[in-house]
Amino acid sequence: MDIIQFWNSNIVVFALSAAVLGLLVGSFLNVVIYRLPKMMMRDWRHQARDVLEMPVEESKETFNLILPNSRCPHCSHEIKPWENIPLFSWLFLRGKCSACKQPISIRYPLVELACGVLSGVIAWHYGVSWDTLAMLVLTWGLLAMSLIDADHQLLPDALVLPLLWLGLILNSFGLFVSLSAAVWGAAIGYMSLWSIFWLFKLVTGKEGMGYGDFKLLAMLGAWGGWQILPLTILLSSVVGAVLGVIILRLQRNSISNPIPFGPYLALAGWIALVWGDEITSSYLQFAGF
Repeated sequence: MDIIQFWNSNIVVFALSAAVLGLLVGSFLNVVIYRLPKMMMRDWRHQARDVLEMPVEESKETFNLILPNSRCPHCSHEIKPWENIPLFSWLFLRGKCSACKQPISIRYPLVELACGVLSGVIAWHYGVSWDTLAMLVLTWGLLAMSLIDADHQLLPDALVLPLLWLGLILNSFGLFVSLSAAVWGAAIGYMSLWSIFWLFKLVTGKEGMGYGDFKLLAMLGAWGGWQILPLTILLSSVVGAVLGVIILRLQRNSISNPIPFGPYLALAGWIALVWGDEITSSYLQFAGF
């Protein structure tokens, strides 16, 4: 019996295997979430100095998603391989650096845990299929861009655009929806938020959201087709409004302070992709249609 047959006959083992893979990917996503915005800001500064014809600052250290090795932000202790085992190393070290004993943010194991759980859910839902592989890639991308947006109010094109094209390519083979539905999903997704943006700006003179939100909804439309867009917009608006008010109350921020919309769009789009048909059917049955 090969591994595919084994997984097909043992879906729990398959879901657990995907969850373990998710833990490993989650550890890398922590690096992406921290380093990608810094890499982009370095590149912007380099381009700005080039446009202004200023001397370019030469970086003495390679800085990308691979190098340098991860270090403690407090004492620069280089993290050893056995100190970088997803989730378990943080628990074993009791949430503290092995060198300086300063606390390690609980966010790191939580990202790994979230990635593992979401990966297991995808594997359980779709089974052993190409759908699972594709949705795992999308899930990991959505998790990374959501946390980057939460930190920096930035949705990197380096994550959004490749996933948009990947959705269109996969649906050219009809993996989730037809290519026609995917193309219209991307177009309508972008134009719907673009229209709201300009309407809000004309009425208030302010920008209500960023261009990255347009691209993110276009990307979700490219994966799930135009059919998921109403549910995605509805869920993201409701969740964003409720959680936004709660966050403002807890942090005592002004309502004029910008709140990233990307995480709510990503969560709503992910739910719509995975359970959209079930949610719509349940609502129609509840409404008596």
